[in-house]
Amino acid sequence: MGKRILVQHRGRGGAQYRAPQKGKIAPARYPDLSEKTTKCEVVDIVHERGRDAPLSKLRISQDNFAFIPAITGTVVGSFVEIGDNASFKEGNILRLKDIPEGSTICNIEMNQGDGGKLVKSSGGSALLFSHTTNGALVKLPSGRNITINNNCRASIGRIAGWGRAEKPFLKAGNRYYLMKSKNKLYPRVRGVAMAAVHHPFGGGRHQHSLKPTTTNRNAPPGRKVGLIAAKRTGLGGRRNAKAKIQVDR
Repeated sequence: MGKRILVQHRGRGGAQYRAPQKGKIAPARYPDLSEKTTKCEVVDIVHERGRDAPLSKLRISQDNFAFIPAITGTVVGSFVEIGDNASFKEGNILRLKDIPEGSTICNIEMNQGDGGKLVKSSGGSALLFSHTTNGALVKLPSGRNITINNNCRASIGRIAGWGRAEKPFLKAGNRYYLMKSKNKLYPRVRGVAMAAVHHPFGGGRHQHSLKPTTTNRNAPPGRKVGLIAAKRTGLGGRRNAKAKIQVDR
């Protein structure tokens, strides 16, 4: 009968494939909305498991703290201003309507008061392109332009930790521990490299799939692997499409 293949095992939703909760400090989000400007002191810069960017621990009041992704240049003992009358300075948190066009921003709210949802990874930054009647036009790191409500907040500057991905892992063990902290599947084994009992593409004298890699969308569990409901595959489809475009022209 065979064993449950890897994609089925992952689909079950076991703890080894879910995002870890152990080692988490606190949600990285802005404090609640306030009309007045609040001046918060950075009391610590901490690392959270599975997170690429460091976190700034802000003291809002004597017993009230908040954690947000650290901005490049943030040091312990510096201050972050949050509010409508906050000064335009790297690290401060303002509404988009109060930020000049052409500014570099990060940790952007998608909806007013959600605490920051966009551009939170290490080294990430977006560009406030312009202010329109429908909202602020923001260019994301992917190159996509989106319009966001002018009352949403954002941080001035770039998320700390840029250049992190440029350092090589050097050893598979280093990458193993990184992926383990995020509960990501590692290493990824190709189906053709498995035994026939573990994967539909496994087995055989050589590493080949033994059958077409395209699969019906309604294929039964255990067979639904490969290119699911593919319209076309390989270079031939792209070449034919390119030739058709040239003929149409």
